[in-house]
Amino acid sequence: MEPISSEVVDLSRLQFAVTALYHFMFVPLTLGLTFMLAAMETVYVVTGRKIYKDMAQFWGKLFGINFALGVATGITMEFEFGTNWSMYSRFFGDMFGTPLAIEGLMAFFMESTFVGLMFFGWDRLSKPAHLAVTYLVALGSNLSALWILVANASMNVPQGTHFDPETMRMQFDSIVQVIFNPDAQAKFVHTSVAGYVCASMLVMGISAFYILRGRHKAFAARSFRMAALFGIISTVAVITLGDVLGRLVYEHQPTKLAAMEGVWRTTKPPYEPWLAFAIPDDAKQENDLEIGIPFVLTPLVTHSFTAPITGMKELEDQAGPRISSGIAALTALKAWRASGSASDLAAFNAHKADMGYGFLAARHAPGQDVTAIPAGQLDTVVNETKPDILPNVFVTFWAFRIMVFLSLWFFAVFAFGSYVSLKNRLERNPLLLKLCLWSIPLPILATEFGWITAEAGRQPWTVFDLLPTYLSASTHSVGYMLFSLAGFALIYSIFIAAELYLMFKFARLGPEEHGAHARHDDPGHEDGLVVALGE
Repeated sequence: MEPISSEVVDLSRLQFAVTALYHFMFVPLTLGLTFMLAAMETVYVVTGRKIYKDMAQFWGKLFGINFALGVATGITMEFEFGTNWSMYSRFFGDMFGTPLAIEGLMAFFMESTFVGLMFFGWDRLSKPAHLAVTYLVALGSNLSALWILVANASMNVPQGTHFDPETMRMQFDSIVQVIFNPDAQAKFVHTSVAGYVCASMLVMGISAFYILRGRHKAFAARSFRMAALFGIISTVAVITLGDVLGRLVYEHQPTKLAAMEGVWRTTKPPYEPWLAFAIPDDAKQENDLEIGIPFVLTPLVTHSFTAPITGMKELEDQAGPRISSGIAALTALKAWRASGSASDLAAFNAHKADMGYGFLAARHAPGQDVTAIPAGQLDTVVNETKPDILPNVFVTFWAFRIMVFLSLWFFAVFAFGSYVSLKNRLERNPLLLKLCLWSIPLPILATEFGWITAEAGRQPWTVFDLLPTYLSASTHSVGYMLFSLAGFALIYSIFIAAELYLMFKFARLGPEEHGAHARHDDPGHEDGLVVALGE
């Protein structure tokens, strides 16, 4: 593997980050709205009350807009793995491509087929049949997320695979181990439930807008209550599952965990404070300012009062022997491929678990060839490589903090919203209604920062402990990358503008059939959601 220029790698990362973050604006709403629609339609089928059908149809329109643009932005990303990350695709394509193929065959086609029946089958299907279709759309959406996160989990906690020295690829061993990767299961549930939070806040916020304007009051009150109750349950689940995911990161990705918590040096448990605020300095490898709560981090992360959290400086020291072992693995691999000697293969097998650290050291080796390091320079190369095992601590730390702080805000808003709604006091609390309206984009922002935490925290690896990011990109020119990055940013910005225009338009119009009788006496009908957001 020959290293690609750092400019091309950085631009490839930036382009994928831009397209992924754009795409991820649509995914959580799609996941969350499907089950909310199913819940609303279930109440309609059970009670026969038309207002719940109106709710399912109206919020279904917003789901449809979001679904269409989510598909348009998501397809491009799969091609990027081949165009911009060809070395990664060659090395890890079997592991990553299999779940994606299953996602397309099992989930995406299923979801796309039943979406049409859900939108156009209201008058063509019986109530139970249409309800079944809506649940199948919800199932398909969440199965799609499952398989994508199974693929992603293989990059974070590789299992069910082995390296084949003949093909120089990771070979597929066990689909069962891939599917039941603990990282995949925890991330799937955490991500799906985060989508329910996004959908709940959207429904609550738009319902709050109608109540503030005195429009569609019965419709809005019922939608608000259902969203608030759905949201409080989902937020509690997100926080709980986030704790489970944090425990898995502690066990399998200690550098990510230490960066998320800003732990530079191991301290004696259980004193380690949870840092509410800090300014990590990656260059000095310390925090310039810390405000924390003592005796919280150790039990929070390790679920005990005695297990230490290893600091990043100690993790660097622990990486030294693995870097040396990885260099030995690549040296033996090169010798075996030239000679076919059983002794060389045995030497490689003895060190192959650390092979990725040998790849990581290549940037610091003479001629970027670790097999040609003079004996006297080995310690120098190892010491220069050790800091490379750490991600960008400032980005990882603050992305995680923003996500956590926003989750606590959602809990407060949903809890108070549920209480006020159950007491039928919504119109007496205009401040709460405005806070719900202004909070609509915040869950999407939280999911974006969650993605940044997961992906930035995995660096410097594309496949954790196996393949460094700087070796994974394709051999494009800088000019090509700049052109494609600008093109994608422009196209995706147009998609976002279209999404916002359509969502504002239909939210401003309101539920057509249920609200038709109220249009003549709605004093605020001509006012738009854009006006409310500007107040």
